[in-house]
Amino acid sequence: MARTPTAAQVLGHVVLVTGKEEYLSARTVASVRDAVRAHDGDAEMAESQAAELTLASLGEMSAPSLFSSIRCVVVRGLEDLPDESVDGLLGYCAAPSEDVALVLVHSGGQKGSGVLTRLRKLPAVTEVKSEEVKPSEMPAFVTSEVASHGARIASAAAAFLVQAVGNDLRSLAAAADQLTNDFPDEQLTVDKVQRYFGGRAEAKSFTVADAAFSGRRAQALEELRWALDTGTATVLVTSAMAASARSIARYLGASRGARDADLARDLGVPPWKVRTVRDQSRSWSAEGIAAAVRAVAVADADIKGQAHDASYTLERLVLTVAGLREAR
Repeated sequence: MARTPTAAQVLGHVVLVTGKEEYLSARTVASVRDAVRAHDGDAEMAESQAAELTLASLGEMSAPSLFSSIRCVVVRGLEDLPDESVDGLLGYCAAPSEDVALVLVHSGGQKGSGVLTRLRKLPAVTEVKSEEVKPSEMPAFVTSEVASHGARIASAAAAFLVQAVGNDLRSLAAAADQLTNDFPDEQLTVDKVQRYFGGRAEAKSFTVADAAFSGRRAQALEELRWALDTGTATVLVTSAMAASARSIARYLGASRGARDADLARDLGVPPWKVRTVRDQSRSWSAEGIAAAVRAVAVADADIKGQAHDASYTLERLVLTVAGLREAR
């Protein structure tokens, strides 16, 4: 089913929404309702929990009213459907009313899987899966969101947006919507994304860490001062430094013949980050990265122990890390 279905695709049909990703499930339900409303502004909306569903209540929800024969019926928590209601629901789904769009929502898991198996065999049922999006898949999700608005985004820009906004799908979708509206008919680049979201604390922290572990001492210090001046918490910087150190340490111990997807899983980073870690690791020895890990731990302890001058502690850490890299 298309992301924005037509009334013809949902009326007289059953949309089976399955999976644990609540945001995607909610969006599918909303898209069906929008399609029905676009077809008939007076269409009625009805909703029920599957645990409360009986053949009689389903009949009431799907029956035409005095105001409109067109209806959208949403049944949530399909995994909780009572055994005595299974045959009645399956009977309806085998021959759904032409004026009704029925949406069945199953939140994932094994409970109720037998009903799902039987529903999937019915011609009138279309399944839309709302599978969880892994952290490594977030840039691809952003790219898809941007494409759904008829726009394009550079892979590095999609990765930066995830780094800046985080892994919340709702926030990423909103960010993609904002960017495509503000830059119509333009490819979204890192520069454009950075204008809007470069000020996020997490993004600034990882910018400092990337520069330090790449040996760009002056840039790392400049990024650190800017981050601190704009209110980035010092613990976010040490956290980003620790994450970078761990990724490089893991890469140095990883199999050189491994695929990027496997390396991403082993390193605990999204696939787009593997290239950065690989480039950084070329100038690090096992001894050097071990010393960097210790330096980060000391700085983190100093800051959390209310160091007299946290900014000085971080500047010293940046210089130490860059120096360890250059010392190889």
